[in-house]
Amino acid sequence: MDMSEEFDELEEPKKGSILQSTSKRVRMIFSVMASPNRIDILRILNSKGPLTYSELKSLAGFKSKKESGKFAYHLRKLLRQSLVALNKSERRYTITNLGKLVLSLARQIEERSIIESGKMYVRTSHESIEEFNSHKIIQSLVREGSLPLELAQKITEEVENRIYKYQTTYLTGSLIREMVNSVLLEHGHEEYRNKLARLGLPVYDIQEMLSNLENVGNGADGLLFTTGQRVFAEHLLTNILPKDVADSHLSGDLHISNPGIWSMIPDTIFVNVKELIEDGIVLGGKYLDVSRVPSSKSLDDITSSLSIIISLLSKEASQEIVLDGIVSLFSKQSKNIEELQQKLTNAFATSSTTSNYNKTNTNISIRLALGSDTKIINAIINAYQNYTKITPLPKIGLIIDYSKGKITDVSQQVAEIISIGGKVTFTKNQISSYGITNGTTKNSGPLAINLQSVSINLPRLAFESNKDETYFRARLALLMKPALSSMALRKKDISDLTRRGLNPILAKNTQYMQRSSVSLVINLVGLKEAVFNILGYKDNKDGRAILHKVIETAVDVGAKKGKEIGDPVHISMTETEGSVRFASLDGEKYGKNSSLNVPDTDNYTQGIILNATEVGDYTSKSEKIVECNKLSKILNGGLSVNLQIANDAKITDIKKSIEKTAELTNSFKLVRSIAICGECGFKDEPITDKCPKCKSPYIV
Repeated sequence: MDMSEEFDELEEPKKGSILQSTSKRVRMIFSVMASPNRIDILRILNSKGPLTYSELKSLAGFKSKKESGKFAYHLRKLLRQSLVALNKSERRYTITNLGKLVLSLARQIEERSIIESGKMYVRTSHESIEEFNSHKIIQSLVREGSLPLELAQKITEEVENRIYKYQTTYLTGSLIREMVNSVLLEHGHEEYRNKLARLGLPVYDIQEMLSNLENVGNGADGLLFTTGQRVFAEHLLTNILPKDVADSHLSGDLHISNPGIWSMIPDTIFVNVKELIEDGIVLGGKYLDVSRVPSSKSLDDITSSLSIIISLLSKEASQEIVLDGIVSLFSKQSKNIEELQQKLTNAFATSSTTSNYNKTNTNISIRLALGSDTKIINAIINAYQNYTKITPLPKIGLIIDYSKGKITDVSQQVAEIISIGGKVTFTKNQISSYGITNGTTKNSGPLAINLQSVSINLPRLAFESNKDETYFRARLALLMKPALSSMALRKKDISDLTRRGLNPILAKNTQYMQRSSVSLVINLVGLKEAVFNILGYKDNKDGRAILHKVIETAVDVGAKKGKEIGDPVHISMTETEGSVRFASLDGEKYGKNSSLNVPDTDNYTQGIILNATEVGDYTSKSEKIVECNKLSKILNGGLSVNLQIANDAKITDIKKSIEKTAELTNSFKLVRSIAICGECGFKDEPITDKCPKCKSPYIV
């Protein structure tokens, strides 16, 4: 008997033999597999679990009455071969173990046939092209999404089936991830989907950014920071913040400033720069391309170190760095005043090239205490004036402490600085230029950190309180608690990242973890609109008493929550971009005129605004001044008080308003709008329609 005859005998066994019945059974199973409809039914049951007759019929695509017979025929075939079973008590169909085996075999055949006919490749996210391998999907689901292995295999199988249906030669990692996330959502696994979501920008948004480069003020850095922050902001809202806090931000109950760097760097840092420079700047293995200036007492080395410190520290806070100790740092340079002035001007100019994380710069504020070394203070102010002249929009500013000195010693020069666009704040306290109070204690180290970028929308709470002041304050307390819990988590994240080297100046030079004092600050926005315009109280003594009561409630809740989480909690009323967002969202929801006191404005009140033209008529007993000082006393986190100076104000008028305001209140910032040419940066004289230097009509 030759080999062909042997195979013939195997292929056609004698009737009645075991081999014949087995062969027939295999042939019947293969005949079942020959129908795509029947394979689809098996796939649906495998992924969805037990289904009723009507559910299975609908999911399999047999929706019309005409197709009922066809569906019944396919289902009967599967039941006869024991690939599908009916649970009679529940009247639901399930896939059997044999059915799963057949489905797995069908998938392997399908995969092998595609590979044999022309392999499928994946363009991966790590810049390579690899042959498609379903096991990598399973691995990603388990590693990235923490899915149980069985569920990961089930999801992967369904994704793989969809991939084969598309019959595309090249896949991308992002396309596969989209399919995975789609299947996860269909199966109700939203939490897993959030862990596996790809964070990034749509192609349209990228193209828009490139098409509108006039909105980018700092070159390629601006584009890169914007795209990077969008990614990290999305990560914060989907995977880091508790869902209730993320929802509160998105709905407009509260506002998180700078969400892209919220979990990475603090908002405001108060630091003694003298101690940093005299100890020598320690960077370890970070910033290897930055010059290491040794600890030295020479003027050149000190000013070089100051420039480096300003540049590097401004990357480690999102809102402001307040530098103390500069006067004492140069105390031994009083014999070289002219040289000191020139070196400081150069140091300020050099440090001004630092990139910004946001459209608004991280402010650098130099704190000067009047009544100390007059020569050095004057040299610093002169250097700052020179720097302001050559810088269209200064990111460095002055904070002048007049608690122990005469404000008249500097008011003339400050008026000149303000007239050319400088930034100056006067205070008798330890505050930032935004009005944020230094929360440090006398016994803490040379560094104080404030985390204050959460603002609460008080008009929104008032709208939802049915004009009940008690209920309004209760809602405020309820919203503060989860917000503060998330801020405590934020502190933990920033501390962890700093310790691991993300913020090297904080980590290396100040022993951040051991010697720093960290305060959590909640900012209240729109208090006047909430109390006077929505809750319906009049702007009189009784109405203001309610306003104070609201702040006191917030301070009390903050103090109790602070003890619970182990960090001091303070309440502030300072400036935030969230004010415009709140007013816009509430205007859409409730109608603009229902929430804003003044129809022409587009933001809620933030702190106190004093008009320089009216200050001359005020006394310490004037209502506005009494209210300003009362709020400043109740708010333990800070109050922004802006002295608004008219664009056409003369230097003598600015000087007078500075001196008068200093008699009435303890802290205030000078605010004056300066027209700057957006084309060439010219600002040396008033600009109306177009720039006198380059004739551009683009004025900012």
